[in-house]
Amino acid sequence: MDPSPPIEALLFDLGGVLIDIDTQRAVQHWEPLSSLSRAQLQQRFTVDQALRQYESGEIDTAAYVAHLRQEFELHASDSAIVAGWNAILVGEIEPALQAVVAARTHLPCYAFSNTSPAHQIAWSSAFPRVATAFDRLFLSFEIGARKPDIAAFQLVTEAIGKDADRVLFFDDTPANVQGARDAGLQAVQVTDHRDLQRALAGLGVL
Repeated sequence: MDPSPPIEALLFDLGGVLIDIDTQRAVQHWEPLSSLSRAQLQQRFTVDQALRQYESGEIDTAAYVAHLRQEFELHASDSAIVAGWNAILVGEIEPALQAVVAARTHLPCYAFSNTSPAHQIAWSSAFPRVATAFDRLFLSFEIGARKPDIAAFQLVTEAIGKDADRVLFFDDTPANVQGARDAGLQAVQVTDHRDLQRALAGLGVL
């Protein structure tokens, strides 16, 4: 088997890799506002078609909030619903962020996130070091494409200006890791920050 080509750029997911997320926090926030039980709310909290559209820039925040109000039977203002949606963003994963900052002194670092306008406003304000850690951010709602679609990865690697097999991608979601590999990228699944640190140390950039 031929050895893998040398890595010329690093590409990172945000949620679950650089930003800790907890969907239960949204459920807890919405429970007093809903006709549904916590168990029912949890059951309905999925990556559905409306979220895919929102994260692809096909619908705006107002339309997505209207969907959330109906889907979760929320009796609340738009701002209260958005507050629950943003509650899933817990904080920076400090060791991972430090690893990216260190790696960036050796290789260009980019982020590719399935995210929405409401979340982008929230995390860029609450965690400003995340945005500044990268040479460029590829946000799904801005580029009109989401992971794990192969076309999304092709769009990103073309914008980076590197052959796909010379880009190493980090993500916590197995489907996104497989999508990256199907698009020709090298990829690592991150279960915690130590996976990220080990991979970067193996490249000699940490």
